[in-house]
Amino acid sequence: MSTSARHRRLLRLATRASLAVASVLIVTKALAWSLSGSVSLLAGLTDSVLDGAASFLNLLAVHYSLRPADDDHRYGHGKAEALAGMGQALFIALSAGLIILQAIRHLNSPEPLGEADVGIAVMVLSLVLTLGLLCLQSKVVRETGSTAVRADSLHYRSDLLLNGSILVALVLARQGYPQLDALFGLGIGLYILWNAAQIGKESAGILMDQELPTEVAERMMALACSVPGVLGAHDLRTRVSGQHWFVQLHLELPGQLTLSAAHRLCEQVEAAIIEQFPKAEVLVHADPEEAAPPRR
Repeated sequence: MSTSARHRRLLRLATRASLAVASVLIVTKALAWSLSGSVSLLAGLTDSVLDGAASFLNLLAVHYSLRPADDDHRYGHGKAEALAGMGQALFIALSAGLIILQAIRHLNSPEPLGEADVGIAVMVLSLVLTLGLLCLQSKVVRETGSTAVRADSLHYRSDLLLNGSILVALVLARQGYPQLDALFGLGIGLYILWNAAQIGKESAGILMDQELPTEVAERMMALACSVPGVLGAHDLRTRVSGQHWFVQLHLELPGQLTLSAAHRLCEQVEAAIIEQFPKAEVLVHADPEEAAPPRR
C-alpha cells in the first residue's frame, strides 16, 4: 500500500471512530444525567453532543480534503481540514459556555444528586473509550500530520480530563460534598474554553498560510545548498494545505550553466528536500549568481 493510500485509510478510520465514540457517550451520559441530575454529568453530556457534531463535521471535511486537485482547486482541497478545525473550535467554545452557565446556576442553587452510581459507571466507560480513541488518533497524527485529526485529538484529550474530573466530582458528591460537583463543572468549562482557543489559533495559522517552523525551513535551505553545484539559496517560502507542504525557493547557480544543467540541479534540490520531507511539493526557481541578492 502506498503512503498516500495508507494515510487516506487512517484518516477515514480516525474520523469514523471519533464519531462512533461520541455517539456512544451521548447515549450513556444522557441516561446517567437523567437519573442523577449532576451538573458535571450535564457538562460531559453537553460536551459529547458537541463532540458528535464536531466529529461529523470533521468526517465530512477530511473526506472532502482527500479529493485530488482539480481545475478549480489546483492546490488540492487540503484546507478543508483547517476549516473543520475552526468549526470544532467554535463548537467547543459553545460547549464551554453552556457548561460554565450551568455550573454557576448550580453554585447559586445547589441540588442533591440522584443515582450517582450510574454516573460513576458511565464515566469509567467514557474514560476507557476516550483513551482507546486517543491512542488511535495519536497514531494517525504521527503518520499523517492531519490538522483536523489533531484538533479532534486535542479536544478528546480535554475530554479525558473532563471525564476524570466528573468521576472525581461524582465520587465526592456521593461522600457528602455535592457543592464540589458544580465547582468541578466550572473548572472544566474554563479549561475547555482555553482548549478551543488553541485549536482556533492553529487552524487560523494554516488558513492564513503561516510558514512551517523555522527549524524545518532552515533544514530545507541546508539541503538545497548541500547539492553540488548550488552556490546558495534564498527566498524560501512555505505553507501547509491538508496533507501537503508547498515549498518555493530560489537557487543561486553559476551564470554560465546551460538551461539543461540548471534544470538538473533544480531537480536534485527538489529530490533532496522531498526525501527528508515527503509531504513537500517543491517549486524551484534558478537565479544566475550575479542576480542573487547580496549576502547579509
